[in-house]
Amino acid sequence: MKAYVFPGQGAQFTGMGKDLYDQFPAVKELMDTANEILGYSLTETMFEGSAEDLKQTNITQPAIFLHSVAMAKALDTNFTPQMVAGHSLGEFSALVANGTLAFEDGLRLVQQRAGAMQKACEKTAGTMAAVLGLEDYLVARICEETPGVVVAANYNCPGQLVISGELSAVTDACEALKAAGARRALLLPVGGAFHSPLMEPARTALAEAIEQTTFSTPSCAIFQNVPAAGVQEASEIKKNLIAQLTAPVKWTQSIEAMVAAGATEFIELGPGKVLQGLVKKIAPEVATSAPIF
Repeated sequence: MKAYVFPGQGAQFTGMGKDLYDQFPAVKELMDTANEILGYSLTETMFEGSAEDLKQTNITQPAIFLHSVAMAKALDTNFTPQMVAGHSLGEFSALVANGTLAFEDGLRLVQQRAGAMQKACEKTAGTMAAVLGLEDYLVARICEETPGVVVAANYNCPGQLVISGELSAVTDACEALKAAGARRALLLPVGGAFHSPLMEPARTALAEAIEQTTFSTPSCAIFQNVPAAGVQEASEIKKNLIAQLTAPVKWTQSIEAMVAAGATEFIELGPGKVLQGLVKKIAPEVATSAPIF
């Protein structure tokens, strides 16, 4: 059974999507439409911008979303998902791919999400850190025992977890995690504490936009980050998408659930190969790939 997965922030690179834009008229039309909706040339930054330009949240999120949806568009009739999932931001790409969201609505929500997250980052100094070589339950327990706001944010694969929260609390937790035997616990170069309680202002702002957007019945289940389970009910999808901003990304658990539901092949749509690498660590018995155009 084919499962399509869509990446989140961090997968961007200069030149992303240019080959698809030049090769497929349908992709060119999609990307030109995106520029019109946004009111600026996102494709110009995607194709020619510096790594620094692409790192800005308000550029990164719509760029990765657009690249991911464009890949599905380029596959055309060969795109036949039987289940989908997206890592954080990637959920929006997945929801366009399975017909829950219209492309235009998905893009507008991603734009609003990026803006709301940027404002939340400016409101409170927060950060994230990667923790390698410790069991998930131990990382979560140490976060709970650390004073201040620090939580397990991304369950990426066994032995790789990201924590998030206030700068001082994350720094203290890193020291405690290393003392507990973590191979590494290092701060990440990110603009804020994503998937933590510090994103509450962004969650509130995004909730309003999501509630005003039409969500259709999907063509197949999306395995969402919050429940780590397949969902096909539009109202439930909305609820999970809103909760996602302050809740952990349960990627390990989602992939395990997809395999249990019959997934035998995971195809990554979007820039980079990050998710293929994570899937191989979570479920080494399944095939992983990305389309070659």
